[in-house]
Amino acid sequence: MLAAGIGIPVLAALNAQLGGRIGSPAAAAVILFAVAFAGAVLTMLATGGGGALASAPGQPPKLFLAGLLVAFYVLSITWVAPRFGLGNAITCVLLGQLISAAIIDQFGLLGAMMRQITPMRGLGLGLMALGVFFTQRG
Repeated sequence: MLAAGIGIPVLAALNAQLGGRIGSPAAAAVILFAVAFAGAVLTMLATGGGGALASAPGQPPKLFLAGLLVAFYVLSITWVAPRFGLGNAITCVLLGQLISAAIIDQFGLLGAMMRQITPMRGLGLGLMALGVFFTQRG
């Protein structure tokens, strides 16, 4: 997960640059998704997961919203990072992730294990929010 976290700002920087060079953040996102789709298909084939696709149509529709959330993230970061600064954009993304994860854990939403927002976790979220404030003012 650390490697995935390291990859997010790299993804944002590369895709923002591609969007700027070709003149369209949306087109850059389409290219990113085409490359990602090819990579996912190759991984699925290499791991023998192709048969699992047959059970996808019977799944609850809400589970497919994750694809829209990924598209929203990629489009947002590709458009915002060059205007707001990569560090600022990623810092806000991180804060959003921490707040969302804490709420999901607190209430056990979406099948997640319940984990209370303790005073220590709340303090951590508050410090992160303060960090976002300071990075925006710095």
